[in-house]
Amino acid sequence: MTFLNIEKIGLVADYSMKGDWAFELAFYLARTHSLQLNIFNFLESPFSVSQTMKPSEIRIDSQLLESRELIQKDRHLREYYDDLLADYLDVGFKICLSARHNLELRRCLREKDYQLLIIPYKDRGISFGNMSIEEFAYRFIAPVILVGPDQPNQYFLNNPARLIADSLRLPFPHLNTVEKPIHFQKLPVV
Repeated sequence: MTFLNIEKIGLVADYSMKGDWAFELAFYLARTHSLQLNIFNFLESPFSVSQTMKPSEIRIDSQLLESRELIQKDRHLREYYDDLLADYLDVGFKICLSARHNLELRRCLREKDYQLLIIPYKDRGISFGNMSIEEFAYRFIAPVILVGPDQPNQYFLNNPARLIADSLRLPFPHLNTVEKPIHFQKLPVV
């Protein structure tokens, strides 16, 4: 039983009840396995991008953002999670400037900001980037766990996450698999 050299967990932040569920799992795994928890927040939520949106339509000009606004977003992210983290210090925070969510998460994976990604599963079929969240998780190359959508102990694992599920020692034994989508998006992945 291997843990596949996981040193860092990534969490896609979402200021919602289901986002808190995802945080609770990420935090549990970080504490249990003494891992770094990196919390990612996007300037434009990946949940707000339509599945029919073309990559050229998804733009945030980071040069137009004032540094004061970025500082405020960073402060809000840290303050939101500060009490929840209590005395846990092995935490990183990142404001992701790119609105191309899939590419940004892949870049963070390449830079070894995480080896396991946890995402709130806000609702079945909801957009994540410009595809359904199920398609994103199914196609993503790294282990992904979707938390929710109906209860906090409901987990959907993509195939790479299934390979390491036993070593994760998840707090609830019933695990679901992210199923292969019936239809894949035809637009380029962003």
